Amino acid sequence: MKFGLGQPIRRREDVRFLKGEGRYVDDIHAAGDLHAYFLRSPAGHARIASLDVSAAREAEGVRLVLTWAEIEGRLNPLTNDFPLESTGEGVEPAKPVAMPHLARERVRFVGQPVAMIVAETLAQARDAAELIELDLEELPVVVGQREALEPGAPQLHDEAPGNLSYDWGMGDAEATDAAFARAAKTVSVEVVNNRIVVASLEPRAARIGWDGARWEIHAGTQGSHNLRGKLARQLGVDAGTIRVLTPDVGGGFGMKLQAHPEDALIAIGARDLGAVIRWTADRSEAFLSDAQGRDLLTLAEGAFDADGKVLAMRFRSVSNLGAYYSTFGAAIHTFFSVPISGGMYDVPVWRHEVKGAFTNTVPTDAYRGAGRPEMIHITEQLMETAARAFGADRAEFRKRNLITSDQTPYTNHGGCVFDSADPARNVDDATAAADWAGFEARRAEAAARGKLAGIAAVYYFERTGGGPAESALMDVKPDGEITLAVGTQSTGQGHETVWPQIVHEELGVDPMKIRLLAGDSDVLTAVGGTGGSRSLIMASRVLMLAAKDVVDKAMDGASALLEAARADIEYSVEDGGRFRIKGTDRSVTLFEAAGQMGGVQGLGEVNDRVATFPNGCHVAEVELDPETGAVEITRYSIADDFGKIVNPLLVEGQVHGGLVQGAGQVMGEVMVFDPDTAQPLSGTFMDYRMPRASDFPPISFKLNEIPCTTNPLGVKGCGEAGAVGAIPALALAIQDALLAAGVEAAAPPFTPVRVWSYLNAA
Repeated sequence: MKFGLGQPIRRREDVRFLKGEGRYVDDIHAAGDLHAYFLRSPAGHARIASLDVSAAREAEGVRLVLTWAEIEGRLNPLTNDFPLESTGEGVEPAKPVAMPHLARERVRFVGQPVAMIVAETLAQARDAAELIELDLEELPVVVGQREALEPGAPQLHDEAPGNLSYDWGMGDAEATDAAFARAAKTVSVEVVNNRIVVASLEPRAARIGWDGARWEIHAGTQGSHNLRGKLARQLGVDAGTIRVLTPDVGGGFGMKLQAHPEDALIAIGARDLGAVIRWTADRSEAFLSDAQGRDLLTLAEGAFDADGKVLAMRFRSVSNLGAYYSTFGAAIHTFFSVPISGGMYDVPVWRHEVKGAFTNTVPTDAYRGAGRPEMIHITEQLMETAARAFGADRAEFRKRNLITSDQTPYTNHGGCVFDSADPARNVDDATAAADWAGFEARRAEAAARGKLAGIAAVYYFERTGGGPAESALMDVKPDGEITLAVGTQSTGQGHETVWPQIVHEELGVDPMKIRLLAGDSDVLTAVGGTGGSRSLIMASRVLMLAAKDVVDKAMDGASALLEAARADIEYSVEDGGRFRIKGTDRSVTLFEAAGQMGGVQGLGEVNDRVATFPNGCHVAEVELDPETGAVEITRYSIADDFGKIVNPLLVEGQVHGGLVQGAGQVMGEVMVFDPDTAQPLSGTFMDYRMPRASDFPPISFKLNEIPCTTNPLGVKGCGEAGAVGAIPALALAIQDALLAAGVEAAAPPFTPVRVWSYLNAA
């Protein structure tokens, strides 16, 4: 079909974006809107000796000032939404630490909200904040997770002695230890997954009004219903008293799924004043208060037989949770990601133990991949170390240990069921495209130019999709338009293009007659939002069900117009969506049939947690300049398996975006805190190095369609995969170049000064 599945249709929404016609939260305003501003802690750890807001309350234009004293008992605190239960004797479940919306008695990280000021203009609110007298008695700080767990470290919470949030693990410890005892060779490596800032193009924003009975909230979020549910819990109200509308969203990456203090505070202010209050974070606030990503330290160990086949893997990790839990912070490096430890390798037994630590830093949570990029990075660092220990070709060593297509369905020790996969095919395709065999000649040529070249091939897999519930409402209007409401909302993925493609495939209707509605928590009930690369997997299913429901209901209208029994009528997609009397040329369109009934609505709903497992091979090649430490990516090749492809153009774009974010983590992005004061040292784009278009060469990209069996279309999620593969590929390529110069151990981020320092130390 011209606009159906598999067609590389350009994103229709890009036309309005490029013309400046996107509509984000900050574009929605009206006369009389008030403005919120937050006074934030300037200290990393301190006792609040006094807080005097009296002058601020009297300042020009100020309508409201809230501190902890005014909200005590009015808001339920921010808590861990994913309590980890004990997994055996001697381990610790997640401790009951909660974050107040405004600091109470103590501040525990720079940027923690202390007061909210609401004024007629933003300038007035800022000026009033300058009048607040905040007296802090500074306390000792700790910013590193391992240091936080050492005896004598500054204590953050009475509820978490020793700053330990949890001590959790999966896998068979006894069998793993036994495998290490009989191994012909064992290897180990320390792996750093550095802390990063989400830095979405559109900062967090909200516009909240109260009409006397109900809140109306415009917010840039990854799910209107998710935000509604979180706010209902914080406000202690029925979810029906809240309506959340989500317009265009300029990037989410996991951060905009999480609960932050500002939204509920603005909601309280709007109710107190009976007014509309708006707030958009500035970039400095985003650096200080958005949930951040990664920050995991790991000791990885592998046991191998004499032929280099893996016998067991063992991991010990420490996760930096920040000063408090973010929504899913405790789950990111445990339940969400530990099951993929060991990658798609045929690992007989493994054990992964993780401790969570509280520190005087911004809380951490999901960031594009939600722990899975960290686990694949760890696994690939270990496989690289093992391949070198055996003196083996690094790509062939991986093929030796990867599962094969004949082994599917294959269940790993984390419970992941690989129903369809052909890793060897992806490795062969990616290494062929990269000219893996010709690299040594290119290394020598680079050396002749005074450059250090490096290469790496890695294999990744992702766990995507699954629950919770999802739904779609399809409204066929007599005027010839179909509107769609789907719970999984776009934060830049191209839903306005892809969802009509799926509906076109099911109904045959011109995609340009299909319009996607903005997020609205009043329209649907059972939805899960956008996250975990679930959108296509879940939306395709509910759209197909909704289309089927539409055809079934519109059949009555067709029956009346054609004066024929339902059993004598068939629906033809190929004819552009027409009901036809079988064996005749008498027909009516879907819109005519729907018009006979005054319009037709179809509903599709699912509620399950069946996952998909995209996978593939990334090959990265780099050159380093020893004089400056600059890193150049010279080649990049990918072979991916995303199952059935709906729109290859958008899939490639998603992979490119993920690759760039992964490269950012490896080549420059890192959030650094002063160990003595917990002050952020990379809190602006002057100090925090974002990736640039000029950093990347043309990317060789191949799709191997190996449909999965767990959803009707056979699709696998692709939104986060680029980051999962790029982090280890680029890190190991740079380490390969450094190793050739005598640098034995090096960890990301590989900024020019760090690379230069490594080379000079060697």
